[in-house]
Amino acid sequence: MKIGVLKEIKKHEYRVALLPSGANVLTKNNHEVLIQSSAGKGSGFSDTDYAENGAKIIDSAEEVYLRAELILKVKEPLEKEYSLINSKHTVFTFFHYAANRQLTESMVTSNAITIAYETVQKSDGSLPLLIPMSEVAGKMAIQVGARYLEKMNKGRGVLLGGVPGVAPAKVLILGAGIVGTNAAFVASGMGADVTILDIDLYKLRYLNEIMPKNVNLVMSNPHNIKHFLPKTDLVIGAILIPGGRAPKLITKDMLKLMREGSVIVDVAVDQGGCIETARPTTHDNPVYVEEGIVHYCVANMPGSVPFTSTVALNNSTFPYVLQIAEKGVTNAVKSNKELWRGVNTYNGAVTYEKVAEAFDMEYTPLENIL
Repeated sequence: MKIGVLKEIKKHEYRVALLPSGANVLTKNNHEVLIQSSAGKGSGFSDTDYAENGAKIIDSAEEVYLRAELILKVKEPLEKEYSLINSKHTVFTFFHYAANRQLTESMVTSNAITIAYETVQKSDGSLPLLIPMSEVAGKMAIQVGARYLEKMNKGRGVLLGGVPGVAPAKVLILGAGIVGTNAAFVASGMGADVTILDIDLYKLRYLNEIMPKNVNLVMSNPHNIKHFLPKTDLVIGAILIPGGRAPKLITKDMLKLMREGSVIVDVAVDQGGCIETARPTTHDNPVYVEEGIVHYCVANMPGSVPFTSTVALNNSTFPYVLQIAEKGVTNAVKSNKELWRGVNTYNGAVTYEKVAEAFDMEYTPLENIL
């Protein structure tokens, strides 16, 4: 199989979808690996690293798309790439379709097969390709939240962990998934007073056993959210509906309950955000202030630590890449239910129900096609 790896063009996105070691395995298995020049540079991997492991270095994205069958990326295709994708392609990347109608319609029109990292799902409901990036984003959410609580960054001027004689900051985490639990571990380790809200009582019971004593576990509902907001310094939005839009748990009116200079980090912004006032920002312009509240809504947070993120992501994605290369996409999907659940569009049909629901589009179960 001809496998193409693109240099990411989303602003300040430095990750790459394949490591040199992955290129080595694929080429030794008689597959052709086409790497766009400098695709790995931002993550610390040179063209020489790839060439020494059997990959062919390609000058342009256009040529990679022209020659490759399987396209590997980290972030969703941007508008300038839409016309390069066609029915011969299988594109394997983060798509987050439910937050982007134009992307969805373009990939449907392209007749490509698209497999979304974020919806590849195991039988126990876990999301193996989203987990490593959620771990990174959860840890980073506290780092950036602590930074923007500083007065020179428009925050309240609160130290997350406090000092003897001064109470620590209060951190409210919406969602007890991978992002939320990693954020809680970091925030509690820094000494903050942490509260996690979630609707899953069994998950809260489990976390109660493993979290330190400065983490409180509370059922999530509008009443409890409103109760905690006036006392909260940092809110972490960590809600995930696999493949679907995040629910709006904090409305614009609810921001008035918070103290001026408090900070919101909405990690769910790439799925539409769980804060009504959230809108995607970039690493070079990451924050804005609305209703006196500092909003940090960077949609590709792990991209700022690309070496860690790239290696962590590839540890999870590469076994699936190898299966697709060895078996062909159709046979790989048929033989692996985890990949099956990851297929969002197939030859012009929307095959992931929550994506279809997000835009009131026709949904075609994949079993109707295969």
